[in-house]
Amino acid sequence: MSDDTDNLEKVWELVDRIGFCMLTTQTGSDIRARPMSAYAEKIENSVYFLTDVASHKDEDIARHPNVCLAFADTKGQKYVSLSGTAEILNDREKIRDLWATPAKAWWDSPDDPSIRVLKINPSFAEFWDSPGTVISYIKMAAAAMTSAKPDMGDNAKVEM
Repeated sequence: MSDDTDNLEKVWELVDRIGFCMLTTQTGSDIRARPMSAYAEKIENSVYFLTDVASHKDEDIARHPNVCLAFADTKGQKYVSLSGTAEILNDREKIRDLWATPAKAWWDSPDDPSIRVLKINPSFAEFWDSPGTVISYIKMAAAAMTSAKPDMGDNAKVEM
C-alpha cells in the first residue's frame, strides 16, 4: 500500500476508535464547537451524527456548510482533525441504522420526528498518532538532554 492509502486507513481507524468529537460550525462571525457522537462510514467517505431539527447547529450548517471535526484521545495521544461539508438529512432509514445508546439520552425512539441525520463529507484530514503519554514524556526528556528533536509518532495530512 502507498503512504497515502496507509494514511487514509489510519484516519478512518482513529476516527472509528475515538468515536466522539467536537463539531465546529460557523455561527455568524463566530466559531462554535460542541461534542458529538460520530458514526464513521469509511466506504461512503462520510461521518454521520444524529441531531435534532430544532438545534442551532442545523441553522449554522444551512448558512455555512463547511465544518471541522476534532477527535481526541488524550490518554493515548491520538488526534484527528477532519474538514469537510455538512448536510442535514431527514432519512428515516439512516436514523434507524444509526440508533444506538448515546441517542437514547436525547430521544425516546428512532421514530421521533425531530431527529435528523447530520452527514459530513470530509475533504481533508490531519492526524497525530503518538505512542502514548508516558512514552512521549520519556522521548521529550531524552530529546531535551541531547538537544535532539523527539520522535513523537506519526503525523500526516490526507486528502480525502
